[in-house]
Amino acid sequence: MNPILVDVLRGSTVESTHSGAFAIVDGDGALVASLGDIQRPIFPRSAIKVLQALPLVESGAADRLQLTDAELAIACASHNGEPEHVATALGMLKKAGLDAGALECGTQWPGRESVLRGMFSRQEQAGPLHNNCSGKHAGFVCVACQLALAQGSEPAEFTRGYVRAEHPLMREVGAALAATTDTDLAKAPVGTDGCSIPTYGIPLRQLALAFARVATGQGLAPERARAARRLRQAVARAPFMVGGTGRFDTDVMALLGERVFCKVGAEGVYCASLPEQGFGVALKIDDGNARGAEVAMAALIETFVRLGDAERQAMTAFSAPVLKNWNGIEVGGLRAAAALQGLNGATAR
Repeated sequence: MNPILVDVLRGSTVESTHSGAFAIVDGDGALVASLGDIQRPIFPRSAIKVLQALPLVESGAADRLQLTDAELAIACASHNGEPEHVATALGMLKKAGLDAGALECGTQWPGRESVLRGMFSRQEQAGPLHNNCSGKHAGFVCVACQLALAQGSEPAEFTRGYVRAEHPLMREVGAALAATTDTDLAKAPVGTDGCSIPTYGIPLRQLALAFARVATGQGLAPERARAARRLRQAVARAPFMVGGTGRFDTDVMALLGERVFCKVGAEGVYCASLPEQGFGVALKIDDGNARGAEVAMAALIETFVRLGDAERQAMTAFSAPVLKNWNGIEVGGLRAAAALQGLNGATAR
């Protein structure tokens, strides 16, 4: 059984808990710290979008289409579907000579009330560009167009069905995922992700290894290491694109810049690269609760990343968020449980 990582308080009493597991690995693959079962395969979901975006840079598509930092960042995103996100994803498709009809991620209404109100006021209907994965899929389409050109195929025709595991594009994405995690995907559990691409079960330790490699470039071919660095830097320069208003990923990376690359995944998954330390982090909350995953990730960032006084104070909003009722009265909060609080970033190995 995995340990409790996060406590939920009502007043000063623990009302609920979130158990889970995490692994922190360095660029050599050595385990720095861990709790819980880090060998059980889990579906990382959207937490690995930066790994899935590596072919966008490696293939030459990013250079040929002159993609901006914002466009590279949204290729790694699970965004709010705000107007800036929609426009950026559409801009990528236009550079590739296509439109929103090329996306195979499905239509999704944004989840944030403020975004929905804005759409209703503009009398907008939801479409695939509003899907939180539209930037990732726009990146996929750009890579597919690059592959089509190399093969002398017509891009619009070649891109059809790109979400299927047997499509050349998805084979490229799978190869990048397998190489960075040192995982044989042919032997891994497989399912279908929310955006219709294949998702593979990978242990937390292997996911942490991949993110340590993204942080350091160790264990990666030179071109892949450059691609990982370019994507990390793009997200640091355009953090709004990776999430949006009120999102943990955007707010933490806006605060800490290139010192932290972090990415949420569905069902309580979080992954991060800590370049200064050369570490990769992967965690999963057992009950799939995002609030637990955010508190756990914030606590790990506080433990392992060097922070100034103002930065540490700002991080408290994420590691110990306050809960208020509908009258605005403080009724409790969340905090890292004893297992997380006992970690020592200076000595953990």
